[in-house]
Parts: sequence; C-alpha cells; structure tokens
Amino acid sequence: MKFDNEIEVFINDFVKDLNEGTASIFAGAGLSITAGFVNWSELMTEIAQDLGLDINAEKDLVSIAQFHVNENQNRTKLNRKILEEFTEHATETENHKIIAKLPISSIWTTNYDQLIEKSFTNQNKIVDIKYTNSQLLTTKPKRDIVIYKMHGDVNHPNSAILTKQQYEQYHQTHEPFINALTGELTTKTFLFIGFSFTDPNLDYVLSRLNFRFREEQRQHYCFVKKPVLGDYLNPDQATFDYNVKKQSLVINDLKRYGIKSLKIDNYTDITSILSEIEMRYKKRTIFISGSAETYSPFDKNDAISFVHLLSKRIIENNYRIVNGFGWGIGSSVINGALEAIYSNPLRYSENQLVLKPFPQFATSDKSLPELWNEYRQKMISQCGISIFIFGNKLVNDEIVDADGIMKEFIISKENGNICIPIGITDFMALKIYEIIIEDPSKYFETPDIIVPFLKKLADKATSLPDAIKTLLDLLNKIKN
Repeated sequence: MKFDNEIEVFINDFVKDLNEGTASIFAGAGLSITAGFVNWSELMTEIAQDLGLDINAEKDLVSIAQFHVNENQNRTKLNRKILEEFTEHATETENHKIIAKLPISSIWTTNYDQLIEKSFTNQNKIVDIKYTNSQLLTTKPKRDIVIYKMHGDVNHPNSAILTKQQYEQYHQTHEPFINALTGELTTKTFLFIGFSFTDPNLDYVLSRLNFRFREEQRQHYCFVKKPVLGDYLNPDQATFDYNVKKQSLVINDLKRYGIKSLKIDNYTDITSILSEIEMRYKKRTIFISGSAETYSPFDKNDAISFVHLLSKRIIENNYRIVNGFGWGIGSSVINGALEAIYSNPLRYSENQLVLKPFPQFATSDKSLPELWNEYRQKMISQCGISIFIFGNKLVNDEIVDADGIMKEFIISKENGNICIPIGITDFMALKIYEIIIEDPSKYFETPDIIVPFLKKLADKATSLPDAIKTLLDLLNKIKN
C-alpha cells in the first residue's frame, strides 16, 4: 500500500521510536469494536431506555450512567452490562496481533475487555496488568509489557470508571495513574488508536495530558477517518460539510496537546499502517542461518573471518542479529557482533545480539524435532531478513547439505522475510539461491532491485570481502 507523505513520515519516525524503546500505544474502544465488543452508545442503550431517554439523541453518555445511579442509588445493572458485554468470547483482531508483536514496553487503555493482554500472552510475553492504585506499587518479575487499564477491568465491574462522578473525582481517586501517564507522555511517543471524537472517554483522557511542558512537549499521533459523503454519518451534503468543518477544528485543537492527526480513508488503513510499521521494524532484525563442517571452497580461517566481519558490519550498520548458534558458524557470528558492540558500547548495544541456542534434549511431551521447529518459528518470526551461509553437516563421515537450513528458509518465506542466500558459500546456501532465482517474484516484491545483488553474491568471481560490501549495499537498498 502506498502512503501519503504525512503518514510515510510518521511511520519512519515511529519505527525510530520503537528502535529506541520510546514508543507506546493508547488504545480506545475502537480497537476492540471490530472484535465484536460494543461501543459506548451500544453499552448505554438499555440504560437510556430505562430512564426514558433516546440514546440517539444523547451526546453525553457518561451522564447517562450517572443518571442511572442517581435514580436507582446503585449501579448493579451497569455492572451486569459490563460483565455481559465484555466477557463474551471474542477473537483478537489483526491490529491486536500486530501491536502485540511490536517491541513496546507499555500500553495504556480505557477499555475494560481483556483482548490486549490476551494478545500479548499469545505472543509468549509476560504481561503486568495495572487497574488499581495498589498494583502500581508492584512489579511482575521478568515482565515484557505493562498494560495500564486506567478505567478498570471487566472482572471488577463495580470499580470500573463509568459514571460522571467517577470521572470528576478521577484526579483524586486515581492520582497515581495520572502521574504515571504524565510521566510516559513526556518520555514516550504515543499512538492513539480507536479513539473517535464522539468517544466520551477522549475528553477525559486529553484533560489529563501533561501541560507542564507545553513549549517542549513530545509529538504524539492519532488516526482520524475522513468524513465520507453518503455514509450513515454523512447522509447529505450539508451534514458532510458540517462534519468536515468540525473535524478540521478538532484536529487543530488536538495540536494543543501535541497530538498530530493522521487522516485515513478507511479504518482498514490502520491495519495496513501497523503492518508497515511492524515490517520496517523487523527489517532491522536479521536472522543468520548457517552451519559448516567444511568451509570449502574457501580456506577455513578466511571463511571464519568472513562470518566474523560480516556480523560486525551488520551491527555497525545498526541492525540486530538473531542467531541459533549453528555449528561452525555461531561462534563467529557472536564474536563479530560482540567486537562491534564492545568497541563502542555508547553507540551499540548488547540488545542488538539475540542468541537462541537450540535445545538438545526432548521434553516429556515434545520430541526434539518438534522443539526445534517451534524454536525456529519463534526466532525467525522476530526478524524481517534472513541470510543463509554455507549449510552443510557431517553424517556418517560424509558431508551433506544441512536440511535444517532449508527448513529455516521455508519458515522465513512463510513469515514474509526477505531471504538473502550468499551463494558463493556453496551447499544449502547455493541451493536456496537456485530455488529463488527460478521465480524471484515469489520471494520479493521488488525482484528487479534484489536479484542483481543475489547474482553477485552467487558469482564465483566475487571474493568474500566483496560479498560483505554487496550484502551491506543490498541491506541499504531494502531497509525501507
């Protein structure tokens, strides 16, 4: 999908924030609606009927909840509605899945449902959920993500923030959440997803944004769907013109809070943008696949130096390396990466090297091949580029192609990784090159750009030092 210049700039900047660990998401009701959950208007419909009101004529839905409590002197029905509407079985959306794969350390949400935490759990991430003040005082060991549910959780409906009085008193009853949010808004770049300008939560969220650094506030972003003439919100030209004008005023007002509005044509555009963000982030992570019992046709020391220098140069170009410690290759990858990192620790980080040695023993319920397949899936899913080097092993005193390297190629293709075999290293790397070159369009969106580099990497006249330069030139071409 081709994006306009404004969204293109946002994607590049947000990917930089992801790489620096300073990106966060603020999720509103719209994120969960496509999963089958109700919006605020639907949640309050029955409550409004009990009060003798027409939900379609009401704008202040928070007041509807307050009127109900005033009339009944309890919130039993409100609690039941929350349990009924937000505990039903719902499947995570594609947006949930993409967000859960991104390297963010915190998410804020006004939603009561548990789809966000389930999505991160499905990605094998340890989730630390905060929906009470006391939970802010504790830290879950080895957590990967903190989810701040600032308006409560479905399993505790009685304390969910829902009525006008609760919103009015929030700065007193939930001051620790406001302080935590203020801190994050001044240190991280937020992307607001699922907020509409008719969402009653939005005004309350914006009112708690940090004003203390108005002159030097961080840039945040939100998605705004353009009005469409003829849809149910814009049935005629007059209504359409009115909504366009109002949206323009609201967008300008959001600038006071440091929030830049990104205009989209359809809500499905959000999925496309998030997918692009994930892909560009993953392109900075390279899986190096390889094994070597022999380094023929090269001298062993030359080949080991080649792998060492290749890994070093990859780190120096600000990529991350994921490696499974393949036989004859893994040590050189590690040493090369660490040399780059330790030679300039202020510029490069140990986080740029992710080691995943393969398990050597079966568990009680899984065989070793099953474990290895799961391991490969997890490693490769973290990456956007896969490089294949050599690929041979010793079986019954005979050198054969390493079938594990082919399995990693197949998984890489299934994950949409850009596969780069260094064909001059022969064995399975050369076979992978031959498979790709038969029909490059099956493997690349822009084969005309990538194939010339692959051919040079398979040309026997290409020296090992030239191969490194060629590979780095290729990475530079495809990094965006």
